[in-house]
Amino acid sequence: MFKLRQGFAGSSAFIIYLFNTIFWLTPILVLSLFKRLLPFSSAQKILNQLLDGCASNWITVNGWTQRLIGNPTIKVTGDEQLSLSKWYMVISNHQSWVDILVLQRVLNRKIPFLKFFLKKELIWVPFMGLAWWALDFPFMKRYSKNFLAKNPHLKGQDIETTKKACAKFKYKPVSVMNFVEGTRFTPLKHQKQESTFTNLLKPKAGGVAFALDSMNGQLDTLVNVTIYYPHGIPTFWQFMSGQVDDVKVKITTQEIAEEYIGDYSTDKQFQQHFQTWINDIWLDKDHELESMKEDGC
Repeated sequence: MFKLRQGFAGSSAFIIYLFNTIFWLTPILVLSLFKRLLPFSSAQKILNQLLDGCASNWITVNGWTQRLIGNPTIKVTGDEQLSLSKWYMVISNHQSWVDILVLQRVLNRKIPFLKFFLKKELIWVPFMGLAWWALDFPFMKRYSKNFLAKNPHLKGQDIETTKKACAKFKYKPVSVMNFVEGTRFTPLKHQKQESTFTNLLKPKAGGVAFALDSMNGQLDTLVNVTIYYPHGIPTFWQFMSGQVDDVKVKITTQEIAEEYIGDYSTDKQFQQHFQTWINDIWLDKDHELESMKEDGC
């Protein structure tokens, strides 16, 4: 009976998510089309506001669905100083697809709508890929060192993609989201990386550095989010079907100093300085996760 109830809850949540996505995808696609047909700054400003408004309503309804079905307790600390009128660089640890739902729920209408850096392959996700494209989410194509060695003409293309994506964010307050680890944490990935962190994979500083440089200092505040699941990392289905009781989220903010804005690709001294900064942030995050475990919260 319990399994049956979970199945019904998860199926109901999935159907609501699906219809909510389709409902808001229609105006989002129409507005996106107008945005491409009307490349005037005044029209772009209005259309961007309407697009973000539709997206925020989409996330709001998803939040209502979570409260209706399962109603996980999400305890958030540190969100008191957030603002809709500021420009943010948002970073977070990454453990599950659930992280995205949690981030959207706790940050929705507290900061400008989140623009995630996404793997290029995700554009093919039904419905969601179209929505992300229409909302100007940056789609990134990452190449391995071995691949670039065989195809040197593609070197630096990911940097140019980042710059083009960020160029769209210069005229209205925005929150650019980056999962610094580049992939979801698993014990196997942690072991293969030989990560020096207990609860985290090694951070990849390049994406953050390129975004900050491309925005020429407009992203002036770092929002550092730590997500902890006391009862284990959940799957998307477990979250939808009401099997997740507690989620802990800690948010800290800090101004981004001018010393962290520079040419990451060619300035080796700056690159090392920036990596040290991100590694220090990651070390603090690792300690924070250990503290959460020890406190049992």
